[in-house]
Amino acid sequence: MPQKVVMEIPANPMLGDLRKRKRKLRVAAYCRVSTEEEEQQNSFEVQVDYYTEKITHHDGWQLAGIFADDGISGVRTKKRDQFNEMIGLCRKKKIDLILTKSISRFARNTLDCIKHVRILKSWGIPVIFEKENIDTSNMNSEMILTCLSSFAQAESESISGNVTKGIRMGYKQGRFAFRYTGFAFQKGPDGEPEIIPKDAQTIRMIAREFLNGDSLKGIKEKLEKASIPSPAGESKWTTQTILRILQNEKYAGDVLLQKTYTSDFLEGKVKKNNGELPQYYIKDNHPAIIPREMFFQIQEELARRRSKKPANTKKAKTNRGRFTSKYALSERLVCGDCGCYFRRVTWNIHGRKQIVWRCINRLEFGPKSCGNSPSLEEAALHTAIMEAIRSLVHGQQEEMAAALQDTLIQCIAGEKEEASPIVIENKIKELETEFDRLLVLAVDENDIIDYKLKQISEAILKLKQQKKRIEYTAERSEVMESKTKEVMGIISAEDLDLTEYSDALVYRIIERITVLSKEKIRIRFVGGFEITQPLH
Repeated sequence: MPQKVVMEIPANPMLGDLRKRKRKLRVAAYCRVSTEEEEQQNSFEVQVDYYTEKITHHDGWQLAGIFADDGISGVRTKKRDQFNEMIGLCRKKKIDLILTKSISRFARNTLDCIKHVRILKSWGIPVIFEKENIDTSNMNSEMILTCLSSFAQAESESISGNVTKGIRMGYKQGRFAFRYTGFAFQKGPDGEPEIIPKDAQTIRMIAREFLNGDSLKGIKEKLEKASIPSPAGESKWTTQTILRILQNEKYAGDVLLQKTYTSDFLEGKVKKNNGELPQYYIKDNHPAIIPREMFFQIQEELARRRSKKPANTKKAKTNRGRFTSKYALSERLVCGDCGCYFRRVTWNIHGRKQIVWRCINRLEFGPKSCGNSPSLEEAALHTAIMEAIRSLVHGQQEEMAAALQDTLIQCIAGEKEEASPIVIENKIKELETEFDRLLVLAVDENDIIDYKLKQISEAILKLKQQKKRIEYTAERSEVMESKTKEVMGIISAEDLDLTEYSDALVYRIIERITVLSKEKIRIRFVGGFEITQPLH
C-alpha cells in the first residue's frame, strides 16, 4: 500500500477577493456630529467633503453613499436614521467597505460598537477607523477595539455628566432655556417670552369653564363647537390636552424645573421626578395668562374631583364615586342624617312627571340605611337656594365679610405659631454643613459619629416636612382668600341675575348644602359663611 502524501496549498488571500477585484469596491462613509453648533456644522461639512473626495478619487473604489447624522448623539443607534439606513444597505449586500473617522464617530456605546462590527464582519464587510488605524478585516482580536470603544463611552459619559451638572446649577440660579411650543407664548423682541393673545383667550376660557363646573369632556365639546384649534393646530381636542393645560404652571407666570430626569445614560430613559431629585419653582418668571390664585383653585378642584368618595359606604349600584358636571347639586347636596349625596330622580305619577332629589343610600338600600331622609322637590329646592343668595346679596354681605376676616386671622395666627420658611431653610443649611463635616470624620467606624449623623439626618427631614407644610398652608390661605373675595365680587355685581336658578352660580359660590329636614336646609358658601334656609 502506497504511503500517504500530504501536500500544503499556500494561503492566497487575493484568490478570495477575485470576484471583488473584477469590479470596484462599493465604499460608504459614515460621519456624525453630536451638536448643532456652528463649529460642529463646519466639522460635519468637512467630513462629508473629505470622504466624498477620497472615495471618488480612489481607482478601486466606487462611492456607495455618504451617510451622515447631524446633531445626533452617538450613545444610541435607534435615532440615527442615516446609520440605520447604511446598516440596511449592508444587509442587502450593496456596500463592501465602510470608512469612518474614529470609533467615537461610529458609536459611543461599547456594546453597540462591538455588536455592529461583528454583524458587518459576518456579512464580509470591514470597517476602517482612520484615527485609530484599525481595519476590522485584519483584526485578530476584539480587545483593542473594545478598549477604545470603552474610552469613547467613558468620554461621552463624562461630557453628559458635565452638561447635566451645568444645567442643574443653572436651575438653582433660575437660569434655563424657556421652551417655546408655538402655543400661548412666543419669543419677544427682547428675547423674553410674550403672550400670544389668541391662545391666551383659549386658555382663559378653559380655566373659567372648568371652575364653573364643566367636565373635561364638556370643555372639549365646547372648543370643537367654537372651531378653536388645539395647540397642535388640529380641529379635534383631547381631554388629556385640556388636562395638561390646566396643570401647566407656565400659564400662571411660573416655572417648575426638573419635572423629569434621565435615569439611564445609555438607554436615555426619561422618568418622572417623584422626589428622586430636587425641583425648582420660579415665581413670576414671565407674564401670566391666568392669575396664580386661579391656577391654585384649578389644582384644588382637580384634586377634589380625583379624590371623590363613593356615594355610600356600601357597594353602590351606580358609580357615584366619579365626578359629574351635569348638575351642581349632585356635588353639593348632602343628607344630614347619613352624610350621603342626593341624586336627581324623575317620578312619573299617573302620567305627571315630577323631579325630586333623594338620598342615594335610601334610594338604593331602603329606609334601613337612612330612615329620616326626605324627598325634596327640585323647584322648592331651587327657590330656597335663590332666596338664600338674595338675602346674602341684600342684607348679609357684612356678616360674610366678617367671616372672611375671621378665616384670614386664623390663617395668619397659624403661620405666626410656626417659624418662617426662610428661618427653617437657614436651619437646614446649618445642619447640612454639620452633616458634611461629620461625614469627613466618619472614615473609620465610630458609633458616636454614626449616631450623630443619624440624628442630624432625621432633624433635616423634619425641618423639610415642616417647611413644606407651612408653604402649603400659605398657599391654601391665598386660595381661600381669593375664593371668598371672588364670591363677594359675584354677589355684589350690579348685573347679577337673581331671578332664575343657575347651576354655574351655585357651583362658584356654594360649597355644600346639608338637608336638615323636609322643611330646612343649611347652605355653606365659599369661605365658610353659613345660612339656614326654610323650604316652602
